[in-house]
Amino acid sequence: MPIEIWLIFILCVMIIASIAALEIKDILSSIIAIGVVGLGVSLSFLFLQAPDLAVVQFLFEIFALIILVRAFVKKEYHQHEESKTNLLISIVTIIVLGLLFLLSLPVFQNLPAFGKPLMTVSEYYLFHGALQTGAANLVAAIILDYRAYDTLGEVTVLFTAVIGALSILKIRSKEKNRETSNE
Repeated sequence: MPIEIWLIFILCVMIIASIAALEIKDILSSIIAIGVVGLGVSLSFLFLQAPDLAVVQFLFEIFALIILVRAFVKKEYHQHEESKTNLLISIVTIIVLGLLFLLSLPVFQNLPAFGKPLMTVSEYYLFHGALQTGAANLVAAIILDYRAYDTLGEVTVLFTAVIGALSILKIRSKEKNRETSNE
């Protein structure tokens, strides 16, 4: 099956999850729907042969879900009431999202065939990488010389996500310790 069909399927799932996240009144369910969107982005990166971005996106989504679930796990955030949105607004939203989907189809058709990527940048790295960097390992040369800022950005995102998750977990454990000591 061509990769374009999988990408279109993933895009459809992401659109449905986005609509669900907007329409669901329960915060926890909405957070999970947003997590499905992030997982779709990660899978798209993986299908587009960018495994480094896929891993970073996947880890960031996991950390973001942990932080959001821990932040909204209390029961007073959960509402079980019917949606008060207008049916007309929902229909217009679905039509606009459908049009955006149809307009994005030519983008998928312009992608190179799966397994035959555009090799302009990678050819440059192969022919000039060892000479320009003097590195024995071409992969390390690309990561540390040509893509140093990208690698720094990825590490910064991961570090920020870990620190955020740890700080939320630490705050929650301090609150729990105070509650148990007050009882």
